[in-house]
Amino acid sequence: MTNDPIAHIWILSAAGLVFVMQLGFCLLEIGFVRAKNSINVAIKNVMDFCIAGFLFWLFGYALMFGPSVAALVGVGPVMPGADLPSQQLVFLLFQMMFCGTATTIVSGAVAERMGYGAYIMVSALLSALIYPIFGHWAWGGLAGPESQGWLAALGFLDFAGSTVVHSVGGWLALAAVLVIGPRTGRFDAGVNTLGNGNLTMASAGVLVLWFGWLGFNGGSVLGDLERAPGVLLNTMLAGCAGGLAGHFASSLLMRKPAVEHFLNGILGGLVAVTAGALYVGAGAAALIGAIGGVLVIAGGRLLERLRVDDAVGAVPVHLFAGIWGTLAVALFGDVALFGTGLGRWEQLQVQALGVVACGTFTFGAGYGLLRLLNMLVPLRIDVEAERLGLNIAEHGATSPMLDLAAEMERHRSEGKFDRPVHVEPQSDVELIAAQYNRVISKVQTEIQRHELLLEELGKAKVEAENSNTAKSQFLATMSHELRTPLNAVIGFSHLIADQAYGPIDERYVEHAQDINDGGKHLLALVNDVLDFSRLEAGKFQLNEQPVDLRRVMVGVHRLMLPLAEEGALGLTLDMPEALPPLLADERAVRQILINLVGNAVKFTPAGAHVRIQARLEPDWRLCITVADQGIGMDPQQVPKALEPFTQLEGGLAKGHGGSGLGLSLVNALVRLHEGTMVIQTAPGRGTTIHIRFPARRTIEMPARSGAGRPLASSPANAARG
Repeated sequence: MTNDPIAHIWILSAAGLVFVMQLGFCLLEIGFVRAKNSINVAIKNVMDFCIAGFLFWLFGYALMFGPSVAALVGVGPVMPGADLPSQQLVFLLFQMMFCGTATTIVSGAVAERMGYGAYIMVSALLSALIYPIFGHWAWGGLAGPESQGWLAALGFLDFAGSTVVHSVGGWLALAAVLVIGPRTGRFDAGVNTLGNGNLTMASAGVLVLWFGWLGFNGGSVLGDLERAPGVLLNTMLAGCAGGLAGHFASSLLMRKPAVEHFLNGILGGLVAVTAGALYVGAGAAALIGAIGGVLVIAGGRLLERLRVDDAVGAVPVHLFAGIWGTLAVALFGDVALFGTGLGRWEQLQVQALGVVACGTFTFGAGYGLLRLLNMLVPLRIDVEAERLGLNIAEHGATSPMLDLAAEMERHRSEGKFDRPVHVEPQSDVELIAAQYNRVISKVQTEIQRHELLLEELGKAKVEAENSNTAKSQFLATMSHELRTPLNAVIGFSHLIADQAYGPIDERYVEHAQDINDGGKHLLALVNDVLDFSRLEAGKFQLNEQPVDLRRVMVGVHRLMLPLAEEGALGLTLDMPEALPPLLADERAVRQILINLVGNAVKFTPAGAHVRIQARLEPDWRLCITVADQGIGMDPQQVPKALEPFTQLEGGLAKGHGGSGLGLSLVNALVRLHEGTMVIQTAPGRGTTIHIRFPARRTIEMPARSGAGRPLASSPANAARG
């Protein structure tokens, strides 16, 4: 250190600028965290500087800049006072600010879930032991050759602290977030971020930090004031380039660049150039800063993939960019300015060794001590305190904004909007609270209106249910009354058509056959109406028993075969030789098959084909398929075709007749069995209908030799119990 008073004024001014960086960190972290933790973050930033400053004065300065013992640690006078020479006091004050900066880096990374008391212990650990010891290795020689540490003796260069300050803080921040884990909900499905409190404040924090960095880097020239302008220019260029690169990288990753990426890109550029601001040219400084800005974005994405939760991006900014900046000294620096006697390759090796030494010592010691502390005193707050926020949980501190947020959250969680929130006069949230109360008033009005509407709807529902019951009773009665005479008409017309009472004119035979066919059609319609009325009234009771599906399908195939032959079309049955029994109502299953096959035959032209298929699917669901090569229909008309008493008009189905109840009855019967019906169709391309019964309705049966696929007990069925 020089005795030049002008140099002393410059260094003391720079120390003041570095102190201002504490304000920058405070504003940045408050802006990046949620409002319910903002007071806690602010207090931690103030407290960690008090701890760092006091402990560094108490014995940290002695450890870092005292005469070296084996080039590992300094041993000097503790609690230095005004009796020291002025140049040493100036140097002490300047280095005290650096210790505070390294310490406060951790606060942002662990924000929103580390307890206040636990953070005090972490701050003490960093400022009292880790920072001074590693600082002695790299910077001890600044106080004189007798204080030189082993890294500096090898030629390690770190002009203003990319590694000594920023990487040390970054390594301990990484150790801390790994020990305490992510914030609750941070990596839940669908969660990209937990949100920021105030990005405007975070932007102001970055500008304050940038301003303070002029003292951080500029003051590090110490007495060599002629080199300060070049260092300051390099610092400004790296910050600009880092911000632009971070903004561009964010634009490539997202449709809209993230503000926090841009801000952290600036900081990444500043951190990266800090190690080499004295040794590189302006162009190299800009390139180093730009790469630092991109590394911050990439590092943040890497941590997210690894589910490492850094609340403000402190680890990518200070650790990743710090490592890059330390290595960049050898890659882009002027070898003639190194003053180490090393070539570029040798210098790169020493720089890499310094990075490894810092990581091994800082992360290793930090992680081990934090794990030990966490076993003795939990570093993390409990879930309820995290939900409330550390402002209230740790400090009992509140604000009109937090009070308003708490009342609004109470409304949301309880689902009660029967009282307005408190309006704090002359506060910054008075307008918000008043407007919210207007919304509450409107909600209460709407709730009352909806309650009246629900009451009216309830009355209408009762009336509708009574009407449906009466309709169902009428349909059932009418159906029963019609079936007896219809059976008589069918029977007598059949006798007449068969000329059971003697020969009659052929015209009368045709008319009698027409009467017989019409009677059968009308009886089928009456039966459908009766079944539909019972289903609609909820009186259709399933008689569930193990059903031999193969036997039922063979019977339906035999029953429908004459109808298919009459229409000159093929009707095939395809199923394995063994099917497990189905727990179902046999009559309902038969009705489903008859309706589906009957429709398929009716809508399939001569020469085409209808296929009936049954199979056991891998998940033990029984599937029945009826596929035809008929007229098909527009898929958009399927919902309409499922409505009762509906016939598609004007389309391909015109002229085929029917009750309009077939598909709706099938759908209802399938649903009664907890099954599903899928219809695949297209005009002119036929229709395929899949009926699937749930796996729990499939009854296991022993495998039979040579019986198609084995149906022995499977893990799936075993899991169903």
